[in-house]
Amino acid sequence: MYHIVCPAKYRRVIFSEEADRQLKKICMEIEKRYEIYFLAIGTDKNHVHFFVQSVPTYSPKKIVQIIKSITAREMFARMPEIKQKLWGGEFWSKGYFVSTVGKYGGETTVEKYVRNQGKKYDGYKVMYSVEQLSIIIDESPKV
Repeated sequence: MYHIVCPAKYRRVIFSEEADRQLKKICMEIEKRYEIYFLAIGTDKNHVHFFVQSVPTYSPKKIVQIIKSITAREMFARMPEIKQKLWGGEFWSKGYFVSTVGKYGGETTVEKYVRNQGKKYDGYKVMYSVEQLSIIIDESPKV
């Protein structure tokens, strides 16, 4: 299993709700033609996280090539307005991130992370209030 992150070209904000739906439809079509199975897909405004499983004969590079080439071509065909935002004619940036994920190495954690892309997270713990920070800053030794 692999966790793959692909940023949009120029880090443009192109993933609307409709673009998200179209991308997921395209990925389901990829599943039918290739031995690549999408366990989770999470879009943020300017990048996408894929959680995929495939056969051992496909290298991580080959999986990324298949995903990026087909999704780019199909997204431009289905949503021509995206092509106007990306004037160079390329959908994805050249780089990507890929990491292996094992059953005992955080499979559920990574899947949850991918599924929650683009959603607001309110679970941050407040460690200091503004008043506490001002006291700490004001009490610094003066030289």
